[in-house]
Amino acid sequence: MPIISTNSSDTSLTPHNSIDYIFTDPPFGGNLMYSELNFFWEAWLKVRTNNLPEAIENSVQKKGPNEYRALMTECFREAYRILKPGRWMTVEFSNTKAAVWNSIQTALSDAGFIVANVSALDKKQGSFKAVTTTTAVKQDLIISAYKPNGGFEDRFVTEQGTEEGVWDFVKTHLKYLPVIKMQGKEMVTIPERDHRILFDQMVAYYVKKGYMVPISSPEFQIGLEQRFIGRDGMYFLPKQVSEYDKKKLSGASIAQTTLFVTDEASAIQWLRLHLKEKPQTFQEVHPEFIQETQRGWSKNEVGLELGTLLEQNFLKYDGTGEVPSQIHRYLSSNWKEFRNLPKDDQGLKKKATDRWYVPDPNKAADLEKLRERALLREFDGYTGETKRLKVFRIEAVRAGFKKAWQEKDYRIIIAVAKRIPPKVLEEDPKLLMWYDQAVTRVGE
Repeated sequence: MPIISTNSSDTSLTPHNSIDYIFTDPPFGGNLMYSELNFFWEAWLKVRTNNLPEAIENSVQKKGPNEYRALMTECFREAYRILKPGRWMTVEFSNTKAAVWNSIQTALSDAGFIVANVSALDKKQGSFKAVTTTTAVKQDLIISAYKPNGGFEDRFVTEQGTEEGVWDFVKTHLKYLPVIKMQGKEMVTIPERDHRILFDQMVAYYVKKGYMVPISSPEFQIGLEQRFIGRDGMYFLPKQVSEYDKKKLSGASIAQTTLFVTDEASAIQWLRLHLKEKPQTFQEVHPEFIQETQRGWSKNEVGLELGTLLEQNFLKYDGTGEVPSQIHRYLSSNWKEFRNLPKDDQGLKKKATDRWYVPDPNKAADLEKLRERALLREFDGYTGETKRLKVFRIEAVRAGFKKAWQEKDYRIIIAVAKRIPPKVLEEDPKLLMWYDQAVTRVGE
C-alpha cells in the first residue's frame, strides 16, 4: 500500500531495510535559499521553518561546504538505513561547482553507498535558473548508487584483512556497473570500469569501514589482469564481456574520449593514452605535451617537467636486448619494412631506440614503488613547514595522506590539510576523503 508523507528525511518512521528504491533531488550547495524564499507566505501563515537542519550553503546561517556535507551525510544515512540491501538510490545533481559535487559524492560514500554510475539527464524543459542565467548547467547529472548486499557485507567482516576481501569487493562492484553505454550510435567508455577508479572505490570502501588497505595500486592492477577480463581499458566479468563483445561485433564503434590536462594525474593519463597508441621519443612527444599543459594547468599544482613524468611512470627502450612488444607492435603496424621481423633485428632496434612506452603491469609495479618513494620524500618536506602551501605537488599530498592513514597518524593529515587552500581540499575527492576520516578518528 503506498504511503505519502511530508517530513524531513531525518524524522522518518520508515522501518529498517524496507524500501525497494529511492529517488532524491536534494538541495545543491547554495543554488537556492529555500527557507528564506518562503519568508513572505510564512509570515502571512504565521509559521516559520526551522532551518537549522536545512542542507544548504548559506553565509547568514553560517553553513559552508563542511556544514553542508555533514547535513547531506545525515540525510543519506537515513536513506541507507531504510533501503533494502542490494537496492538502488538515484540522486539528481545540478550545480557547476566541483566542491559541491565532491560534497555529494563524499556524503554518499560516508553514508555507506557505493556510486556505480554517473550519467547526464536531459530534462528537455530547463529549470528557472537554466533558462535565465548563462552560467547554470543545462543538463542535470544522475548518480546511481547502491547499498551493498548483506551477503557481501557479512563475508567482508572475515575477509577484510586479506586480498580475497579486495577481489570479493571488485567482483561484487562489477556486477552493479553498466556493461554498455551509448552516445548516439557510438559506444562510450565507462570510467567506473577503469583500473584506477576501481582501485579508488576499493580504497574508499576500506577506509570508510576503518580497515587497512591490504594491497597496493600496482598489486591491484596485476590482480585485475589475472582475475578479470580487460577490454578497451575497462574490466568485466565473464558474462559481461560476452555482452560487450557482441555489441562491438554488431558494428558499434568506440567514441574517442577527450582528456583535459590540468594536473599531474591527468598529465600522466594523457601520456599513457598517447604512448599506448604510439610509442615516441622525448623529442616527438614534447611539443604536443607542452601544448596540452598550457591550456589549463591548476594554479596550485607544481609544474612538472616532461622528463620527470616519463622517468617516473614509463619505460624507455635503450637499444639493448629485444624490442619490447609494445614498440614492435606499433612499428610493424605502421612501417612495411618492419613487418614480420624478429624483435632482435638490428634495423628494428635502431628505429625503436629511445622510444618511451607504457610498461606491462609487472614492470609498472616496480615503477610505481619508485615514484611513491619520490612522492613521500616530497611530502616529508611539507610536514616540516609551518607556512601555508600555495603551490605544491598534489600527488605527493595524496601519497602522504594514504601512508599516514595506514600508520594511523591522523594528526599529520589534519595538520597538512589545514595548510593547503580550502578550495583544493574541497575539490579533490581523495584528499577530502582522507581528511574527513582523519577528523572523525581524532574526534575534531
